[in-house]
Amino acid sequence: MLLFFTLGLLVHLVFFASIFDIYFTSPLVHGMTPQFTTLPPPARRLVLFVADGLRADSLYELDENGNPRAPFIRNIIMHEGSWGISHTRVPTESRPGHVAMIAGFYEDVSAVAKGWKENPVEFDSLFNESKYTWSWGSPDILPMFAKGASGDHVYTYSYDAEKEDFGAHDATKLDTWVFDKVKDFFHAARNNQSLFAQVNEEKVVFFLHLLGLDTNGHAHRPSSRDYKDNIKIVDDGVKEIVSMFQHFYGNDGKTTFIFTSDHGMTDWGSHGAGHPSETLTPIVTWGAGIKYPQKVSTQQFDDEFLKEWRLENWKRQDVNQADIAPLMASLIGVPFPLNSVGILPVEYLNNTDLFKAESMFTNAVQILEQFKVKMTQKKEVTLPFLFTPFGLLSDSKQLDILRKARLHIKQAKFDEAVSLCKELIHLALKGLSYYHTYDRFFLGINVAVSFVGWTSYVSLLIIKSHSNLTRSISKEVKKPTHLLPCSFVVIGILITFFLLIQACPWTYYVYCLLPVPIWYAVLREFQVVQDLVASLLTFPLSHFVGYLLVFTLGIEVLVLSFFYRYMLTAGLITFAGWPFLTQLWTRAKVTSLSWTFFSLLLAVFPLMPVVGRKPDISLIMSAGLLVLLLSLFVITSVIKRKNSFVKEELLVHLLQMMSTVLSMYVVYSTHSSLLKKQGLPLMNQIVSWAILASSLVVPLLSSPVLFQRLVSILLSLMSTYLLLSTGYEALFPLVLSCLMFIWIHMEQETLQQSGISCKRKVFFLVTAFFGTGNIASINSFDLASVYCFLTVFSPFMMGSLMMWKILIPFVLIMCAFEAVQLTTQLSSKSLFLIVLVISDIMALHFFFLVKDYGSWLDIGTSISHYVIVMSMTIFLVFLNGLAQLLTTKKLKLYGKPKSHLI
Repeated sequence: MLLFFTLGLLVHLVFFASIFDIYFTSPLVHGMTPQFTTLPPPARRLVLFVADGLRADSLYELDENGNPRAPFIRNIIMHEGSWGISHTRVPTESRPGHVAMIAGFYEDVSAVAKGWKENPVEFDSLFNESKYTWSWGSPDILPMFAKGASGDHVYTYSYDAEKEDFGAHDATKLDTWVFDKVKDFFHAARNNQSLFAQVNEEKVVFFLHLLGLDTNGHAHRPSSRDYKDNIKIVDDGVKEIVSMFQHFYGNDGKTTFIFTSDHGMTDWGSHGAGHPSETLTPIVTWGAGIKYPQKVSTQQFDDEFLKEWRLENWKRQDVNQADIAPLMASLIGVPFPLNSVGILPVEYLNNTDLFKAESMFTNAVQILEQFKVKMTQKKEVTLPFLFTPFGLLSDSKQLDILRKARLHIKQAKFDEAVSLCKELIHLALKGLSYYHTYDRFFLGINVAVSFVGWTSYVSLLIIKSHSNLTRSISKEVKKPTHLLPCSFVVIGILITFFLLIQACPWTYYVYCLLPVPIWYAVLREFQVVQDLVASLLTFPLSHFVGYLLVFTLGIEVLVLSFFYRYMLTAGLITFAGWPFLTQLWTRAKVTSLSWTFFSLLLAVFPLMPVVGRKPDISLIMSAGLLVLLLSLFVITSVIKRKNSFVKEELLVHLLQMMSTVLSMYVVYSTHSSLLKKQGLPLMNQIVSWAILASSLVVPLLSSPVLFQRLVSILLSLMSTYLLLSTGYEALFPLVLSCLMFIWIHMEQETLQQSGISCKRKVFFLVTAFFGTGNIASINSFDLASVYCFLTVFSPFMMGSLMMWKILIPFVLIMCAFEAVQLTTQLSSKSLFLIVLVISDIMALHFFFLVKDYGSWLDIGTSISHYVIVMSMTIFLVFLNGLAQLLTTKKLKLYGKPKSHLI
């Protein structure tokens, strides 16, 4: 059994990792030649302002009095420069947004999982191509562009990470710090000859990263006065910096200014998904080489923003976020970042038509270089007779378009040249995508074959060991044959040789060879398959079809519940009526009515909103009071039942009640403190971490009697859950646990078949994930959930706490299921195998539904669905062990620890 679990765990780890290796790999290639325009650029220097977390509408709209929220930027739009909306791609997070702007390419979605490392992959950037770059701002953003730069010409000035505090008194200090440091820098440059010479060079960049808006948005939401006031502070700061630059450089007209944002933010203060409030960011440019405002009578856009912002008479020029990189490169005359896929927005340029055409030609050649390298790399590792080139962009077509474009430029047909270059860029980008996904179908088929084989093998094991279908068939001892193993060895050798001559990555060997041992194991059980077929032939066809339809319908309902949470409500309502369809109603009316009541109560939660909720402390306090009432009820009932109530057990119960009271106090106190902008009190933080650390230890001190131990687990985990709650979800584990207690009692009342219990378990596991929201969308995470533990920005710590919040209901269900196994004496192996088959069939569904395109909401949903189902299997062994530990082990405060069987 241990060997089977180990092999199963390894197989599922391969399945788990496969989607990231097949669907989400780095799009970068290396080996291109830098491309730049030989014509003199319009600017000697460029100043890039990035207001982190600034929404386009928040900047452009007028305030409640009809005045501009950012008067200086508004004045630029009307009198000095060009403006528009920068459309970001997902994930709408700070790192990918800055990479898109400064390096010109969109990182694959797994970059979010790689976190805030300086450079998970090496890439070129505008800063790297510049003569010098000076940057000020967050320690999370600046280092990744400095570390990847060649030489020592990118300089960073960051504040301490501790300043990124969501509970801070005034988050605008993050922005004023940047503005003050820039002023100090130029003051120092006047008195430092070498620094003065450097800042007066050409091809230099100044980068100001302004984090205050993002911090205020998370802490107070974009509709708050704090966020709106912060916009005014940023506007004033930009005005001062622009004035300082003009004064320092003597109004030489050689400075370009770009003001934009990396991403927006939802109304509830989160970002990461594909909502317009997150993907629509402002871009305002002015100075050297930038076109002046253009007055127009009408503009055609799908939205109504121009009217809302009262900017309908000033021409709006929208760009994709990656287009900003080639725009900046062309303005200061540096090579386009090698990995950039941005298309130069020539509409922003105030220069000659020749300069625009030459810049666009350079842009086309730079992207075409990536296409050529990608094609060459794929061609070198593919057998000639298997290689299928990208048909829309052959070598002859490339040369033809480049030749025609160059001819148009010579003939001064600049518009035609720009049009041809854009056509070439679009074809090259399509080709890049084609070669990037070249092996996807091949690898996907191999993983799918492994999936089907593994599910078949586990199903055969269940039939062989835990059913009577094959018992009536005579088992003759047959001589082992060497034909089958030899055949599979030959197949494995041929596959290895095939991959070897193509110089495939090592992961290809894993995906392609995995089906070999799995299907060998399946075919070894050929006798079981024969016995099964023979048994089924004696089974009534109508019954077989009926059971198959019910099983299939059950699986599909579970799959649909991942997309439509109300399916959980429908399932729970169906469960509510289950006792009335059995004999249980006649034997235990109170139990049946309780089951129905809590099933219907739990059915309400999937209908509640996942995102956009305002914190509601009263609901958390209500959940805490209910936990205390439950504790008192347990103590009273145990004292009545026992002649002698052990003082140690009473102490544990009182300790848990005190922990609940402390959790309620910390939540209330922290909420009040943050409202007053006094930050997170240190004592609250210490108490929160202490409660979290003790939550898995205290239950081991309680009585090993089944009911008391389960209540103790609930009370300990609820203390932590209260600290991580922001509203109605605080009641969810409590209602879920009540239903679990009744489920255990019902299983004791009437022993059920293992299959029914397993289906119910899988359904409850899915409900635990989707009852109040899940990891399907990054913006379903509310950072306010972790404010009792920390308010200083720490993505990994915050992510871990939110993940534990999701897993707490999961642990409660596993503990309940462990109790069901003990009370009903069902085979744990058979139950595990049935759950394994059900989850693997669901995982195969989701494997084919994974997306790497569309909004991050779509991409993230498809990833998380697959990850959740695979995690249900991978963590099943671990959580089953944790549940056994929590439900059966006993620690004594004095003497040796001992284990109790129930």
